[in-house]
Amino acid sequence: WFDGMLAADEAFFKAHGEPLFSSHMLDLSEEPDEENIAICKKYFEKMAPLGLILEMEIGITGGVEDGVDNSGVSKEKLYSKPEDIWKVWEGLSPISERFTIAAAFGNVHGVYKVGNVQLRPELLEQFQKYAEEKLGKPKPYFFVFHGGSGSEKHHISTALAAGVVKMNVDTDTQWAYWEGLKNFYKSKEAYLQGQIGNPEGEDKPNKSYYDPRKWVRESELTMAKRVKEACVDLKNQNQ
Repeated sequence: WFDGMLAADEAFFKAHGEPLFSSHMLDLSEEPDEENIAICKKYFEKMAPLGLILEMEIGITGGVEDGVDNSGVSKEKLYSKPEDIWKVWEGLSPISERFTIAAAFGNVHGVYKVGNVQLRPELLEQFQKYAEEKLGKPKPYFFVFHGGSGSEKHHISTALAAGVVKMNVDTDTQWAYWEGLKNFYKSKEAYLQGQIGNPEGEDKPNKSYYDPRKWVRESELTMAKRVKEACVDLKNQNQ
């Protein structure tokens, strides 16, 4: 599938002078680090001439996503080390600076009770310091915050200050979408029990309530509200 996307990018670039997509995420975190980096490097060499950004993941994000269950992995695998991130830099930076790293700092897919997940975004600052000492320039890494749903605001702020440029909140937006539908159903339940008949009369039609365009719109509104909250958290509103 990745090869197919790159082929589409190359064809679009040839025709229009720009890639079809702006970036691709390649998650090979289940593989040994050396293999992960080597494969990312191979693809990044094809992506760089097109101006594409590569998002790679090193270290494991806990929880369950897309059928991959990492809920039982040992805790030490949920936290990357400075040397791990530096190896990514050594492999990819000679090609282009247009790459981001989804490092592991206790991230977990999904939402859990506060205290059950031990996020340590301060590790990202340690990774930056490690690279700064070698390169002589501040904050060379661009990080991605995987498993951001349900995160406390102070953890998000700490991660941003340490170089996070993207945060994933898929689970939160899924809930926000569902919440709009749920609230609509609860408020209009009496109008959603049949095509005809509601509190206003036995012969009154209910099409304007069960029309998907109505309740999908309610879901869109609550999801948009959650996206706006994320923009405030990430300090990119009105940009």
